[in-house]
Amino acid sequence: MITTEFHQVLITALSLLLGGFLLTGSRRHFFYVLYKTLPRDILGAFRFFQVNLRLWWWEKREYTVAKIFSKYAAAHPNKIAYIFEDKEWTYEQMEHYSNRIGRYFRTRPFSHFDSIAVFMENRPEYIATWLGLSKAGFVAALINTNLRHDVLLHSINAAGCKAVIFGSEFKDVIHDIKNKIPNVELYQWSEFEKTPILEDAFDVNTEIKNIDSGPLIVQLGHSSPRDKLIYVYTSGTTGMPKAAVINNLRYMLIICGVNSMLNVHSNDRIYDPLPLYHTAGGIIGAGQAFLGVTVVLRRKFSASKFWPDCVHYECTIAQYIGEICRFLLTVPPSKYDRMHKVRLMFGNGLRPQIWESFVKRFGVNQIGEFYGATEGNSNLVNIDSKIGAVGFIPRYASRLYPVALLKIDEETGELLRGSDGLCIPCKPGEAGIFVGKINPKKAINDFSGYADKKASEQKIIHNVFKKGDRVFNSGDILVMDELGYFYFKDRTGDTFRWRGENVSTSEVEAIISNVIGLKDATVYGVQVPGNEGKAGMAAVYDPENSIDMKELAGKLKKVLPTYAIPRFIRILSELPMTGTFKLKKKDLQRDAFDIKKVKDPIYIFTNDTFIRMTDEHYNNIMEERIKL
Repeated sequence: MITTEFHQVLITALSLLLGGFLLTGSRRHFFYVLYKTLPRDILGAFRFFQVNLRLWWWEKREYTVAKIFSKYAAAHPNKIAYIFEDKEWTYEQMEHYSNRIGRYFRTRPFSHFDSIAVFMENRPEYIATWLGLSKAGFVAALINTNLRHDVLLHSINAAGCKAVIFGSEFKDVIHDIKNKIPNVELYQWSEFEKTPILEDAFDVNTEIKNIDSGPLIVQLGHSSPRDKLIYVYTSGTTGMPKAAVINNLRYMLIICGVNSMLNVHSNDRIYDPLPLYHTAGGIIGAGQAFLGVTVVLRRKFSASKFWPDCVHYECTIAQYIGEICRFLLTVPPSKYDRMHKVRLMFGNGLRPQIWESFVKRFGVNQIGEFYGATEGNSNLVNIDSKIGAVGFIPRYASRLYPVALLKIDEETGELLRGSDGLCIPCKPGEAGIFVGKINPKKAINDFSGYADKKASEQKIIHNVFKKGDRVFNSGDILVMDELGYFYFKDRTGDTFRWRGENVSTSEVEAIISNVIGLKDATVYGVQVPGNEGKAGMAAVYDPENSIDMKELAGKLKKVLPTYAIPRFIRILSELPMTGTFKLKKKDLQRDAFDIKKVKDPIYIFTNDTFIRMTDEHYNNIMEERIKL
């Protein structure tokens, strides 16, 4: 193993050597790029090699996630795996709990690889539950706890779930839909004893109480690293949530990628306040415990408790999404701002505009911004805290990691192709769709897709660099600079991101249309000063002004998660149609909520209702004096 000291000496020597080439070389620009990026690239290549070596080792020995955890628990039974509300869970305790879950559900009438939904708040039992299911040969579907009614039903059915394990805190939510899933068994987990159990549901705590907690070996068939492990839901680019397939090797790639590329150590302690049903919180963060790192879980994110928690639990690493960083900056300064021991924060969505002020105020030495789709094979990570960058690829060694930016038509979002029928790669400074070449033989380049095979195929582009090849379409527009750094620009398709959640416009459009009597409605994201992502805005055709806005707000609150409720509604008196009878969404999006430009009535969602927008509202929004 190369020592850190030798590694640094090598980087310095090569940098100085190339500096000489810079002065006299004929290929001046090439050597300039090489000189500027070589230290970063050598470090990145070394860590990337570590990731590949780990994956190769695990796959060769046919290790699954459950096997990796069990082996670590056997070697370090008393080490703390998770901390939750001051309660410490050792690896042995997690192992025993997951064994009881697995052994119990093996007695139930389910078959190998059947899907079982997990619908619970953040807590160690959540992780131990899906881990136990995997030990028994089942696939856990991690359901977004914000979902209700039809969208929740869709998510359960999309993965073909044969059962739902739900926390008692969601008993009423399950009660509302249980008559619509008569063939799905219900299992209630309760935090407190003597909690009333939903009718027709099994009491998980009672059922597993006397179950043997000894080692559990899957005997229902050959267990492979490429077997399905869990489903994680994503909005995709259109339609209802999709169940993205995460197999064992993909899970290990995700956690190992962050662990190795950002140099996470076994003696670190990670603060994870993100939802466990998401890739960020549930895999990238909580999954670090599978590599021997202690993780502190929080039931729900709190801006005011973030740094006090980091101090209290002596965390050295913390997770974020872009909104979290902005929220933390809005909290009044306190002694905790610099009292913590956090050396690294990793996540995605930190805006370049607040990056420096965030680092300066809270004294975090390293920001590990990363980019990647839950189901995708094209991931990037920023290992040197380059402001605004989501990662990098060496300009002179891009074939080692086959990802690329492809040119698109800026108006339609369609891919552009050359006279040979192949796609056109972007040059530095040109925005394009980020894609990753699919190679099933390599875990890093494989694409498992969704439970819905048709939806999976829609994410694949054929004949890109040569005839017959395939790439994963991220649906995102990025830009690469001359040094190989990538910067996120926008999302394509019908999805935008608000409050750290993906919002499917077609899903919201369908719901609004049903609520207002099937009137024409289109939904899109609009930029709001001081906010990460895009806020939802709906344009509704209602020339008679017959919609009761108060009633509309009440109905939307019942059927949509808070983050998916449009923050603005524009009432259209005329339909701006295209030649194919579609609403001109781009024109509407360009107008946004500018009441100085738009003559139609615009309503803003505030205090849980829609009110007519005034000049004062507009000015307050533009001057960041109003919170949406």
